[in-house]
Amino acid sequence: MSDIGKTVGVIGAGSFGTAISNLLAHNVDVLLYTRRADVLETIRQTHRNFGVEISPRVQLTNDIQEVAENCTLLFPIVPAANFRRLMQKLGPHLRPYHILIHGTKGFDVQGFENGKSEENAVLRREHVSTMSEVILQESVVVRVGCLSGPNLATEIMEGQPTATVIGSKFNEVIRAGQAALDSKHFHVFGSYDILGAELAGALKNIVAIGSGILRGKGLGKNMQAMLITRGLTEMIYYGKAMGATPSAFFGTAGIGDLVATATSKHSRNFTFGYRLGKGEDHETILASMPEVPEGVGTLRIARQLANYYKLRVPITQMIYNIVFKKMDVDKAIDFLMTYPYDIDVDFI
Repeated sequence: MSDIGKTVGVIGAGSFGTAISNLLAHNVDVLLYTRRADVLETIRQTHRNFGVEISPRVQLTNDIQEVAENCTLLFPIVPAANFRRLMQKLGPHLRPYHILIHGTKGFDVQGFENGKSEENAVLRREHVSTMSEVILQESVVVRVGCLSGPNLATEIMEGQPTATVIGSKFNEVIRAGQAALDSKHFHVFGSYDILGAELAGALKNIVAIGSGILRGKGLGKNMQAMLITRGLTEMIYYGKAMGATPSAFFGTAGIGDLVATATSKHSRNFTFGYRLGKGEDHETILASMPEVPEGVGTLRIARQLANYYKLRVPITQMIYNIVFKKMDVDKAIDFLMTYPYDIDVDFI
């Protein structure tokens, strides 16, 4: 444990940040950062967050410099839309000796001037960054990694066992994450394909929205299985186009995370889709959810990237049409059932 210090920092007191803090507390002291004074005070008074008791080894702060100065290993876990802003605030306090393993599943978009309608705009790869790329862009930190895998925060906070993947190009990052997180409740695998782990973690949320829509419409496991299987194929198309290996999508961070997220009522993205399938308006759903379903923002970006790479991704396109164009779900399903897929598996 000497290579990561006695205290590990977690940045972001959302449900996943809270879950990771309690997992870390099995092995180390934890300094949990939240920018919100009301959240900090509530947790300090009640020792609870999201209905879960916080370990006594977890201390709270709203001073981000304090986290950087006291922790070598940091886990930034905030929504993708806020991630770059966080790194711009945290970056000046970081040094090359820091290790950052993020737990955010989504994309960041920068330098994209959309003077046209979304239909005609062209979003290119250089406009899109993964969260590890944002860390490298906004700080002097070199050793970065990501958490990816079937990590439903609700189940983790209930103490149910699960596993995760730490993706990183650096073996020392994987070892540090394993030393801090491994316990009888949480097994940590390693992967050197950090891009594949990040893409799998982001793109599976789109499939989860589609799966939720099917369940909301009352459709059964056959259709859900088809959607998940073909959705995985589309994820791999994106991965190959963007430089990841197909094998990254077949492990815990790929199929494992996809199945968990696309079939569980504890998944925000599945729940968002389920409510859409029940007929609710997407703006109303978003306004009523306590935490952001990352798949909504990812869906916009993925559709643009499909245009850029000229990918055939009918499931992504139909989910986009349902969410943003209010396409009738039954028409979308009819389209997918009659879509001329060539062969079942064509990416190996």
